[in-house]
Amino acid sequence: MKEKILALLQSQFAGVRKDGLNHIANVLAFQVTTEDEAKTLVGKLTAEQVNSFIADWRKEADAEISKANKTYEDGLKKKYDFTEKKPEPANPTPPEPGTAGTFDAAAIQKLIADSITAATKPLLEKVAAFESGNVAKTRLQALNDKLKDCNDATFKAKALKDFARMTFETDEAFTEYLTDTETDVKTANQHFADSGLSNFEPPANGNGGTGSTKCRA
Repeated sequence: MKEKILALLQSQFAGVRKDGLNHIANVLAFQVTTEDEAKTLVGKLTAEQVNSFIADWRKEADAEISKANKTYEDGLKKKYDFTEKKPEPANPTPPEPGTAGTFDAAAIQKLIADSITAATKPLLEKVAAFESGNVAKTRLQALNDKLKDCNDATFKAKALKDFARMTFETDEAFTEYLTDTETDVKTANQHFADSGLSNFEPPANGNGGTGSTKCRA
């Protein structure tokens, strides 16, 4: 569903940076379950809303990256005791072969990347946990909507209990589960109704016991 929403956003807001639209798609994916709902939701967005959302998101993301870079630079200075470079003498003595200190550019880049990853990991974990919680809440609400017309309380309770132990790898898998549940609810209601009719016994006189008796003179 996220990919479909992203495609809709890119079509409606051409020229807007893709990483920002991708972030919006992540948020909207938790609020819809069908493509029609996605089209309706995206259609309500305005360019001003999208640009404002992306600007705020980038501001927060850039701040986190700057903070991570600063933390890494301070760590390097402390670890390697970096100091301000002093002017070199006019005729410096060349270092002996094999004694000159050098830095591997690839290694430095890896250190920076690892530092940024470590610094932003807590934030990413919080976002993932938040998104996961929203998905679970939205899916539970969708299931309750399917079960609200169920007349069999036992079936409804079991469905909710089983759902708490289920996992769905994709939105399509959950949508298929909802469709099956809707069919199961209809079947359960039919069985419930049939069971109620089989337990009903009409009165012996066939008129509910309200028959009249004529008085003799």
